[in-house]
Amino acid sequence: MYKITDIDTIHLEVTQKCQAACPMCDRNMNGEGINPHINLDELTLQDCKDIFTPDFIKQLKSMYMCGNLGDPIVATDTLEIFEYFRQNNPTIHLSMNTNAGAQKEDWWFKLADVFGKHGHVIFSVDGLRDTNHIYRQGVVWDNVERSMRAFIKGGGRARWDFLIFEHNQHQVDEAKALADELGFESFVAKKTGRFVTANTEAKESHQAKDRKGKDSTELKKPDTKYLNKALQQQEELVNRHGSMDAYYDSASIRCKVSNDTTKSLYISAEGLALPCCWTAGRMYKWWHKDPKKEEPIWNFIERAGGKDSINAKHGLDKVFATGIFDDIANSWTKSSCADGKLKVCAMKCGSEFDPFAEQFK
Repeated sequence: MYKITDIDTIHLEVTQKCQAACPMCDRNMNGEGINPHINLDELTLQDCKDIFTPDFIKQLKSMYMCGNLGDPIVATDTLEIFEYFRQNNPTIHLSMNTNAGAQKEDWWFKLADVFGKHGHVIFSVDGLRDTNHIYRQGVVWDNVERSMRAFIKGGGRARWDFLIFEHNQHQVDEAKALADELGFESFVAKKTGRFVTANTEAKESHQAKDRKGKDSTELKKPDTKYLNKALQQQEELVNRHGSMDAYYDSASIRCKVSNDTTKSLYISAEGLALPCCWTAGRMYKWWHKDPKKEEPIWNFIERAGGKDSINAKHGLDKVFATGIFDDIANSWTKSSCADGKLKVCAMKCGSEFDPFAEQFK
C-alpha cells in the first residue's frame, strides 16, 4: 500500500472522550451510554513525541484531528500537540473537526495563533440555538457560538459543516447567513450519510436516546432536496447485484487514503496505526458482544501480531514492518469478502458507491 516515507498526511484521533452524546456516533449506544468496548483512551503530548519524530513531521503536508469517537477540544494536550507539529514544520496544514462546545476564549485564541494561515477548524454544528442540541445532545449553544466567535476573532480560518436532518433543514439558509456574519470562510450543507446502511435495509429514521435511556428524538431523513444520493444508488446496486453484499464482493477499490494525490495514515487514541478511520472504526462496534469474533479487521490485526504490534507508541517503523498495510491492500483482489477481501474497504472505497463523498455534493 505504501512505505513510511510515503506518508504525507496524518489523521490523528487524540481522544475517545467527548462531552456530547450524538445518537449516531459509535461512541454512544444511540446516545444512551458509552460504547462498552472502549476505555476512553487519550494521547498525551509525550505519546505524540514518541510516535512522530521531528524528521517524520517535516515530511508531512498536513495533520488533522478528527476520528470516530472523541472530540479533540476535550483532550488535555490538544493545543500542545498542535504546537509540537507546528514547531517542527512551519508550513504543515493543521486542522480539526469539533462540535465547538468546550474550551474558553483564550484557548481558541491560542489555537488560531498556532494554525495561522496554514490551518483551519471545521465546526460541526447541525442547527442553531433551538436545534443543534437535537443531534449534538449535550452540546450547549452558548459555548458553541463563543468558540466560533473567539477562533475567528483570533484570526483563525473556519468552515461550518451542517448535517441536514428533517428537524433542521428549514435553517440551512439562516445558518449560512450566520456563518457569513461571523466570518466563516465557507459553509457546507452536508447531505448526511447516516441513513445509508451497509445492508439492503432502508433506514428511514433513527430513534435517539438520552443518557437515562429514555427516547429523546426520532431523527428523520431530510426532504429530497437534501437527501444523500447514495440512498438511491444503494437501491440500484441491489437491483443490479442482488444484494449489497454481492456488490461488496465484486466492488473494485479506489482507496481514498493511498492514491496518486495523498498517502494518509490514521492514528487512534490508543496509538494504533491503521490506514484510515474507517478500518479502525470496525474494531469496536458497540452492538457486537465480541467485535474480535465478528469484525474481519481483527483478522488482519492478529496476522500482524496482535493489537500491540500496531501500536505506534513503539515506533511507526515497527508497525510498517508487520506488513499489515500490504495485507489489507492485497485483500482487495480476493474473490469475495468471505474469501478474505476486507469488507469495510469495499463499503467505503468501492468505486460505485460513496455515501461519504455524496455528503458534499
